[in-house]
Amino acid sequence: MNRDELLLKALGSDELPTLPVIASKLISLTSREDATLAEIASLVSQDVALSAKILRVSNSSFYSFPQQIGSINQAISILGINAVRSLVLSFSFLSMKKNKGATRFNFEKFWEKSLSSAVAAKLILEKIENSGTEVEEIFISGLLQNLGELILASTYPSEYETVLQTVADEKRSSIDVEESILGGNHSFVGAEVAREWGFPEILTLPIQFHHEPENCPSKNKKTQLTVKTVYLSDLLVNILYSSKPDVYHSRFRKEAKRLLRLNSADIESILEQMHTKVREAGEYFNLKIKSSKSIQEILQEANIRLSLLNLDYDQINKELIQAKIHLEEMTRELEEKNLILNNLANIDGLTGIYNHRFFQNALDQEISRATRHESYLSLLLIDIDHFKVINDTYGHQTGDYVLIEFAKVLMKNIRQYDILARYGGEEFAIILPKTTEHDALLVGEKLRLEIEQATFSVKSGDHRITASFGQAYANPSVIENFSKNIFINQADEALYEAKKKGRNRVISYGSKKKWFSF
Repeated sequence: MNRDELLLKALGSDELPTLPVIASKLISLTSREDATLAEIASLVSQDVALSAKILRVSNSSFYSFPQQIGSINQAISILGINAVRSLVLSFSFLSMKKNKGATRFNFEKFWEKSLSSAVAAKLILEKIENSGTEVEEIFISGLLQNLGELILASTYPSEYETVLQTVADEKRSSIDVEESILGGNHSFVGAEVAREWGFPEILTLPIQFHHEPENCPSKNKKTQLTVKTVYLSDLLVNILYSSKPDVYHSRFRKEAKRLLRLNSADIESILEQMHTKVREAGEYFNLKIKSSKSIQEILQEANIRLSLLNLDYDQINKELIQAKIHLEEMTRELEEKNLILNNLANIDGLTGIYNHRFFQNALDQEISRATRHESYLSLLLIDIDHFKVINDTYGHQTGDYVLIEFAKVLMKNIRQYDILARYGGEEFAIILPKTTEHDALLVGEKLRLEIEQATFSVKSGDHRITASFGQAYANPSVIENFSKNIFINQADEALYEAKKKGRNRVISYGSKKKWFSF
């Protein structure tokens, strides 16, 4: 049997997995250049269960949007067409029914590894600056890379059992064994079936060349990057699931540097986050994943096994006991650290916006991003005028209500990627990425007017308030030894100046400490 015969029989098999109707229609619809957001939203909304899953992921830390997404229309508008298409395909792929016949092929383990590959691809892409590739596209590419295995196991169950048995017995690669027994391999079959389903090239080529990225014929840089990333994700996942994690660990580090020029810090970050992100993804996509070990634990266990080969029986028992005790201690420490991290919430309990801790971390990240992209960054510090009078006169419940509604006014009038946080007490902060001094002053003045015109109604009556704004801006890339603390202090000094000049105004620190205001 040759490749063409293998493919024709697979395509004609009653056991060939099929895409759900919504997913199939969505592929056709999104291939049209004139497809509208309304058409896509209408199609996806036909499947209530699927819509609910997409909204759950959209509102999870997978995206970490500060605002709640309440409808498919809103999700498509904010996430984009490609993102929603990828989510639909992800849920469709992970819900495909397994073959009823007995087989060595473990369908549950296959979907678990596929999701792990998607997570790995996403983690890798996030370390690449100006990649031009969307996270959702790389996620679905990683998820589908071994689609061919599912197809072969479903359409050739007995033959594929022989493939799996041969791979286990002879320790050969699945690609080689598939070629020798079936006349073709899962990369070829998976890509061709995906093309039959109408998948675009950006999804089919990573399926076909994820084992051999250098052979990908596309000259498109985005496609080349996707294929290389998916190839690396396969190596990374094999650290978790193969019997030779140390071999794949070494290959992953070497290839990540060679193909994508990732540095050691980025590689370590990916390795450290992998098992946690896989577990989280399992929750997002309704896939039960057993508590996974960290890559550090897996490699340590592999090293222990190697060292035991040269020990006698008594030594083995002794070493095993010590290793078990050490691993249990490490597991407890990791659980305790994870518990601490989970308890350190990023959201302010009263206002529902980000808290001071999140603000500090976010500002570090935005400064780093502005430095890399040589772009401007602005910061607004905001203080409610005479807030103590409200608390003293009407009580802290009224004061809390004012803080909550004040935060809502700010949130409604900033961009999606601006970061609003409660800095402390009645003081708030807004990070404005890619924003010059002039534009930040315009934002501050807009917010000042919205607050001045707003009415805060409670049992004690209607309340009107004002706020003072201090603004600082900088291009960190051109400032030697740029300091976050100095940056915050500049905004704070501008805020102090705004209060000093009579409150209810916006003042910018400016360069050389010249005050600018509306």
